[in-house]
Amino acid sequence: MPELNADQVARYLGTVFGQPATVLKLTALGKHADDPEKDYGYGTPVRVDYTLGDQAPASAVLHTMSPGPFGHEHMADRAQEFLWAHQAFNRLPRHVRSLDAGGFRANGSLVSLGDVEEICQLTEYVDGQCYSVDLERLRDVPTLAALDLERADALCDYLVEIHRGPGSDPGPGKVGLYVRRIRELVGHGECIMGLTDSYPPHPLIPQGLLERIEHRCVIWRWKLKGLTHRLRRVHGDFHPWNILFQPGVDFRVLDRSRGEYGDPADDVTSLTLNYVFFALQRGGRLEGNLETIFLRFWDRYLTKSGDAEILRVAPPFLAFRGLVMASPLWYPHLPDTVRQRLLTFVVAVLDADGFDPSRVNAYCGV
Repeated sequence: MPELNADQVARYLGTVFGQPATVLKLTALGKHADDPEKDYGYGTPVRVDYTLGDQAPASAVLHTMSPGPFGHEHMADRAQEFLWAHQAFNRLPRHVRSLDAGGFRANGSLVSLGDVEEICQLTEYVDGQCYSVDLERLRDVPTLAALDLERADALCDYLVEIHRGPGSDPGPGKVGLYVRRIRELVGHGECIMGLTDSYPPHPLIPQGLLERIEHRCVIWRWKLKGLTHRLRRVHGDFHPWNILFQPGVDFRVLDRSRGEYGDPADDVTSLTLNYVFFALQRGGRLEGNLETIFLRFWDRYLTKSGDAEILRVAPPFLAFRGLVMASPLWYPHLPDTVRQRLLTFVVAVLDADGFDPSRVNAYCGV
């Protein structure tokens, strides 16, 4: 975070209050001055003494937050905290009032965000065809063209390349970013527990089954959380609907999710389980053209990445993606036989010591 500058803070206050401001003094407030036993904190607040026009001097406190564990590793995490606090502080009786939520630009100046109700994002537009269209064709037509293999190889090589980028833990790193990502895999609202909570009542999916899956995922969290050397650059949501192909093998990707770094198993399982998903829709098992691509992808990734350990850590990531595909919410029209085999697959891989790509049909109970 840039050093605070009195002139920049004054310009910021003028934006917030709508009239010229003068900063009289900036004073860092002591960390946990009222509790000498407490050493850890999220940031150093700064007292700002200022005047507005010809009004009497007033004071405010400017809060910042440092990168670190406890869900504050990314700038977006810290933005979330302050945007929430700005609204929530003023809805509770007797709570100190929030005057604004702001942000630092790259040049050190501040910008007011206090009136923001929702956040949006603007991206470029890229033309192309979702990779899911290829998989639908491979499901419906049992042939396999050279381009199908070339595209799968291109996607595999892309993952090998981005996964070479190692991750590092920002800030003090007492817990670690890898540990956070594994924790989120199990407990985040978009991941395993959020998915199980979202399942509507269904005759094939008793509550006890979802509970059993959750319990096994917690066990896997404790198996994986110490493997911090696996932290790598990832896409984070590498499924066919987030891949746009131009003619040939050129492609662009969309909507990476849940942070820049994680376990490479997240990306590899996200894509390859879709080969299984479409094969199950066709014939109830992994076979034919989709089996060829599935096994080829895994063999190629293992050879080019040298990451044999990925097979040992893959089960909870496969369970996450399997729960998405088996979800009556996400796929309400999926045949019950396919849904049942996906859930059988999820339980079986969680019960295994690792993942063997050649045993997919056995995991599915066929």
